[in-house]
Amino acid sequence: MNDYLVKSLAFNGQVRAYAVRTTESVGEAQRRHQTWPTASAALGRTMTAGVMLGSMLKGEEKITIKVEGGGPIGVILVDVNAKGDVRGYVTNPQTHFDLNQNGKLDVARAVGTSGTLTIVKDLGLREHFTGQVPLVSGELGEDFTYYLVSSEQVPSSVGVGVLVNPDNSILAAGGFIIQLMPGTEESTIAQIENRLSSLEPISKLIQKGLTPEEILEEVLGKENVKIIDKMPVKFQCQCSKERFMNAIVSLGADEIQAMIDEDEKAEAECHFCHETYHFSKEELESLKASANR
Repeated sequence: MNDYLVKSLAFNGQVRAYAVRTTESVGEAQRRHQTWPTASAALGRTMTAGVMLGSMLKGEEKITIKVEGGGPIGVILVDVNAKGDVRGYVTNPQTHFDLNQNGKLDVARAVGTSGTLTIVKDLGLREHFTGQVPLVSGELGEDFTYYLVSSEQVPSSVGVGVLVNPDNSILAAGGFIIQLMPGTEESTIAQIENRLSSLEPISKLIQKGLTPEEILEEVLGKENVKIIDKMPVKFQCQCSKERFMNAIVSLGADEIQAMIDEDEKAEAECHFCHETYHFSKEELESLKASANR
């Protein structure tokens, strides 16, 4: 099954809901960065939440998510757009700990709890919108919930999960976001809270083979959910040789000449996908000429 996201309205429009399967996308990130299980869970949860937040955007809009919790994993950085394209990396991908007291991957220990969750929205305007909140748990689902409630003033519940195979590959990943619209009835809120309190972990639901549609039915009740849109999701990097060429030109002619003098070539690696781009002496000479113009 390919990754995809669904958007829905529930309880006659009182609730907006999203659910996504990200197993393949998180798996691609794991393969590219060779993340160990706890790092995979942290990166995968952030990517999953990012995809759902990105689906709330329009057109060419995009967001960048930065998690800086002060833990050994370092910074988690995720880019996502409105079309379901997502990419991400962690500073220290080979981070792993024993399971926590609940028998789960100890994401909070890896991420840390004394930092911030920052979301920068590029809406195509001159100024970007930046929202930042302190981390409340380091488990990330609760942190994204707190962001939506405090920074965007939307009562929400975020569930994200990643299961990792013994060989470090990704077994299952996905999540949901439930948002209450203004004027939601108390009886509806009580019903949702009751279902959430008895819900299995999201990753377990995906492992069982539940689709995003079925996940929302599990969370909200089949009779209450109306699917309004569906969107493919994939790991997709926006890097290119041309972008790195522009970056080299921006260094200036002197810096480029230093590259030529030292190595007669250059290479650049993308942090997000580990793609490596090589530049010959002739290409550097051409870029130097462009920098002189």
